[in-house]
Amino acid sequence: MKLAVVGSGHVGLVAGACFAELGHEVILVDNDPARVTALQRGEAPIHEQFLPELLERHRHTRLSFTGDLAAAVQASRVIFIAVGTPPAEDGAADLSYVESVARGIAGSIHSYKVVVEKSTVPVYTSNWIRTIMLRNGAPPELFDVASNPEFLREGSAVADFLFPDRIVIGADTVRCATVLRDCYLPLAGGSYYLCPGAIPTPDQAQVPPPLIETTAKSSELIKHASNAFLAMKISYINAVASICESVGANVEQVVRGIGSDSRIGPRFLRPGIGYGGSCFPKDLTAFRAVARESGCDFRLLDEVIRINEEQRQRFLGKVRKALWILKGKRLAVLGLAFKGGTDDVRESPALAIVQALLREGCEIAAYDPAAASRAAEIITDQRLTFAKSAYGAAEQADALLILTDWEEFAELDLSRLHTALRYPIVIDGRNLYDPEKMAENGLVYLSMGRPDAIPEKRTDLNLKAA
Repeated sequence: MKLAVVGSGHVGLVAGACFAELGHEVILVDNDPARVTALQRGEAPIHEQFLPELLERHRHTRLSFTGDLAAAVQASRVIFIAVGTPPAEDGAADLSYVESVARGIAGSIHSYKVVVEKSTVPVYTSNWIRTIMLRNGAPPELFDVASNPEFLREGSAVADFLFPDRIVIGADTVRCATVLRDCYLPLAGGSYYLCPGAIPTPDQAQVPPPLIETTAKSSELIKHASNAFLAMKISYINAVASICESVGANVEQVVRGIGSDSRIGPRFLRPGIGYGGSCFPKDLTAFRAVARESGCDFRLLDEVIRINEEQRQRFLGKVRKALWILKGKRLAVLGLAFKGGTDDVRESPALAIVQALLREGCEIAAYDPAAASRAAEIITDQRLTFAKSAYGAAEQADALLILTDWEEFAELDLSRLHTALRYPIVIDGRNLYDPEKMAENGLVYLSMGRPDAIPEKRTDLNLKAA
């Protein structure tokens, strides 16, 4: 099938490359000429596992790039809208880019097309896209508007697309639903998984995935409701971790007890410094705005957001607890991206903590395997320097802070780390290490929701002070 994907951001680029992997002919449209040229050269603008391989595999055959929306629409049967929907001042999604694309599509329709929301949008967006297209001259019998939300995690987006938990198709006509089913037939029918060149199957992947058909409005709500629920699980376990610290319990033991319940499950029950990125913060505020516009007081979402913001302050409190005065301290920071496996620093709790520490007068040496250059664009304070390794960042630091869950941060040489640090203090916002093991290696170790670990011979600490 011939498809067009409008927008080459995280969602659009991954979707375009993966649809090409499934055998479709894909035209990826972007209004940034420099970005289009870079993609034509095979340059991946985002850090995402398997994406460079898919671009190299398909860009000269089934995947092309252009800035000509009209030509792409005319050449394609299905047009996926994957442009940005940033938050407005009131928290609602800014849909001006979606509206602009809808106007552009309307003027280029000469045969039946399916126009698909791939961006995360509030309920009723499909109705508005249809209205805008009709106002701009699109014949009503020549198009349908559908919703097909993405459920991609940054860092594993390609695997999430090709091995999804579910495929959701929101269509209000049989003709539209049939076309969208055909788009995903290689996944829902299982044929892709028999191909010798398929990417490796992730652990616990359901093959083939279920395909869920709904109305467009239900599909739009599924995306926002899903992300809000996952964010709620994160904030819930962070609140539980705070209680664990107060009573001397171990949150990881509590998580095992909670997560073993099949009705709850262990996923997203990982205490830390809070969620971030381009999805959860934006989608929660947008979902809250939708609820308010609908006359619903969804106060639970307010509390989820409040707990998430409070978690960063709790971590800063741990740094003060270990070091007392922060002004003039040299700190090593591991991780700047909002999570491991990506270079995305949007709404990164790690970056927010770094900025707060700089305001306190700290000097920071930071290391991130992928996100340093993006962080440098946001924070220009000269007291923030970027190291080439975790050990380089730790050199003569008063403490080491772990802020992102990169795999390599969980496999450090603890003896070498101990030698590099000025004081052997590690404050772990991602609970990557076993406290007893850290103490055995002579490291003072503070983590989230677990008792502090202190080597037996250390008497120079007063960790009871807040």
